[in-house]
Amino acid sequence: MPSLRTSSARPRRLAAALAAAVALVATAGGTGSALPGGAATGAPQAAALREAMFVGNNWDGTADVIAARGDLHRIGRVNVIPDKEERLREIYLNPVKLAFFLGVRSGPGEGHDQFVDDMYATPDGSSMVVSRPSFADVVSLDLRTGRINWRFPVAGYRADHMAVSPDGTRVAVSASTANTVHVLDIGTGREIGSFRTGDKPHENVFTSDGLLWNMSIGEVTTALDAPWLDWTKGDRRITVVDATTFRTVRVIDMRERLDAFGRSDLSDAVRPVAFTPDEKKLYLQVSFYNGLLEYDVTTDRITRAKVLPGNPKTDPDRTTWVNDSRHHGLSMSPDGDRLCVAGTMDDYATVVDRATLQEGPLVEASKPYWATVSGDGRSCVISESGADRVTAIDFATGRRVASVDVGDHPQRVRLAHVPADWTGPSGS
Repeated sequence: MPSLRTSSARPRRLAAALAAAVALVATAGGTGSALPGGAATGAPQAAALREAMFVGNNWDGTADVIAARGDLHRIGRVNVIPDKEERLREIYLNPVKLAFFLGVRSGPGEGHDQFVDDMYATPDGSSMVVSRPSFADVVSLDLRTGRINWRFPVAGYRADHMAVSPDGTRVAVSASTANTVHVLDIGTGREIGSFRTGDKPHENVFTSDGLLWNMSIGEVTTALDAPWLDWTKGDRRITVVDATTFRTVRVIDMRERLDAFGRSDLSDAVRPVAFTPDEKKLYLQVSFYNGLLEYDVTTDRITRAKVLPGNPKTDPDRTTWVNDSRHHGLSMSPDGDRLCVAGTMDDYATVVDRATLQEGPLVEASKPYWATVSGDGRSCVISESGADRVTAIDFATGRRVASVDVGDHPQRVRLAHVPADWTGPSGS
C-alpha cells in the first residue's frame, strides 16, 4: 500500500540503539521457518558498520541502500523476492490466497504487486528484515549473499508497516487483513507475542516508556469516500500495548477527540505520525486531509489543526486519491522544532515550523509517500513514488538539497546500518 511511521521513530535514537547493539548475537530457534542460505544470527563478532538508508521499491521487489546524508548516493541494491517463483506457485495453488493476492494488486497496489513495504536492519548490520504485502510475510535477507535467513508468514493475507524496538532486537509488523500485530525476534523470526487491533492495522511506533502504538486505518480501498459515508470505513482506533506483555493499556478513539475539537468533518483514520522528542505530543495525518493535527498525549485531546495548501491541479474527487490519502508522510527534526510533510496527492513536500505551524516553501515532488530524517538530522528525506527517486529537504531552509534515482515506486525509507565495506550481495 502506498503506505506509512514517520520515521518519527526518532532517527538519532534508532541510530544510537543500533550502534549500541552492534555486538549482540541473537539467539536461535523459534516459529519463523529457518531457510537455507544464511545463519539466523549475525556475525559472531562486531564488524565495522556504516550508516545508510533502506529504500523499499514496492513494485519491483528491490530495496536500494543509499547514503544516509549528503548526496544520498546509492551504495547497493537488494532483491527482496529471491523466492518469488516459490511464493507464486504456493499462491496459484490456493484459491483463497490467489483471490487476496489479486485483491492487493487491484486495490492498494494500483494495478501492481506489492513486494516490499517496510525494512529494518538487524543490530549487527548483517541482515535486512522486510515485510512483503503481496506475499503476506516477513523475511530476513543476508546482506552479503542476498539469501533468506528466515521467513514468517503473517496471519491473514497481507503484511504492512513495521517498527523496530528501541534496542533493535524486535520488530513489529501489521497483518492488515487479520487485525493483528505480530512482534518478532529480529534475529530469528521467532514470534515473541501478538495483539489485536482495530480494522486494518497500519503504522506501528515503539515509545521509550515501554509501549507500542498501533494505528488502524479501516477500509481504504472502497469508493465510499464521501464524508457522510465515513462510518462504512470500519473500526479505526489507536491501540497502545505494553511492549513486553502485549496487553492493551489504552485505546484512543480519535473520532471522539475530533468531535470534541469541533472537527467532526475530518476522518479519524490516523495515517503517519510523529512524536515530539519528549513524546508528550503526537502529530498526525488523517485520511482525506491536506494538513495535520496536534494531539496532547497527557491531556488526551487534540489541541491544534493545520490545513496546508492544496494543489489547484489535484482532482477534487476523493475516490481518485490513493488509498484515501491526501497527505501521507510525516517526520520531525531531532530538536523537535520542525515537521516535514509529504503532500502526496498535492505533489509537494514542505517543512512546517512546529511553534507556529507555518509552512515553508512548497518543494515540488511527485507523489511523495513517506518522510523520514537523514542520518545527520539536518534534512527531511522523502520518497517520490511518482518519480522513482528519493529527495532530501533541508530542515533549516526548507529547500531541496539532494536527490537520487531509485527503483520502481519507492515508499518506505528507513535509517539503518550495513557493513562498512558492503556494496551489494555477492553475485548481484
